[in-house]
Amino acid sequence: MTTQIVILAAGMGSRLGRSLPKPLTELGDGRTIMRQQFDNIGHAFGGDADVTIVVGYKLEHIIEAFPQASFVYNEEYDQTNTSKSLMRALQASQSGGVLWMNGDVVFDPRILDRAVALIARDQSFVTVNTAKVSDEEVKYTTTAEGYIKELSKTVKGGLGEAVGINYISSRDKATFLAQLQRVGAQDYFERGLELAIEQNGLLIEPMDVSDLYAVEIDFAEDLERANHFV
Repeated sequence: MTTQIVILAAGMGSRLGRSLPKPLTELGDGRTIMRQQFDNIGHAFGGDADVTIVVGYKLEHIIEAFPQASFVYNEEYDQTNTSKSLMRALQASQSGGVLWMNGDVVFDPRILDRAVALIARDQSFVTVNTAKVSDEEVKYTTTAEGYIKELSKTVKGGLGEAVGINYISSRDKATFLAQLQRVGAQDYFERGLELAIEQNGLLIEPMDVSDLYAVEIDFAEDLERANHFV
């Protein structure tokens, strides 16, 4: 069965200070951030993956580098956040669940191996790391039953951090999409998940990958840390 995968790559990535879109930043092994994502996708899903990239800032460079993908354009990339990029991708998706990731995550390919089982049973999940809880990162708490309860940068007493690799099931997608349409232009997609949990009772599992590396590249020191792994 083909797995629908979305990579969010519309943003300007200004904090890293590069001239190209952040996903095209070169890693220590010579691959770009997005190339290692495609390699990881191929490792886990083989040819059974349908990849859509949400583009915006300097989109022609990403389109040229990954002509095998499909593309969705966020024409308001300089005025909106990941909620609206993901909204556009889900609107363009086929029926069925969708796996998505931020276009700046360098991660262990075994994370997607671990995700395959949850995707096979069509269970919505958020990938999490319980090893650290930084103020700047998206944090989470859980319900008594172990599902995600809160998910934002302002969570108090967070159990860990969201990694930026997530899945919305076929049964949950329409509800999540409706919440993404309602949230503010500057909201992250996590706000849509949080509202869908709070208002619609979505059951989203935390998938713990604390034993595997995953680094979201915002600053030069993040890139340096990621290069220790690749």
